[in-house]
Amino acid sequence: MSPQRGRICAVAGFFVLGIILGPVAIVCGWLAMGRTWSRSRPVTALVAFVLGAIDTLLAVVWLAGAAFPGNGVF
Repeated sequence: MSPQRGRICAVAGFFVLGIILGPVAIVCGWLAMGRTWSRSRPVTALVAFVLGAIDTLLAVVWLAGAAFPGNGVF
């Protein structure tokens, strides 16, 4: 897997479909790292993994906020 795909998915997920593109970015980053934390890894793969995790977390918070009255994030 290309780490650039994960990074693109993570950045696009901040604007649209974060609940879908965030986990895709995490998977792409993890596969690009070789599914391990022990050896050196490309920086772009780590960036894709971290941005995907942040993207997924923000999407879950947004969805939880939309479920309550007021329909706001906070």
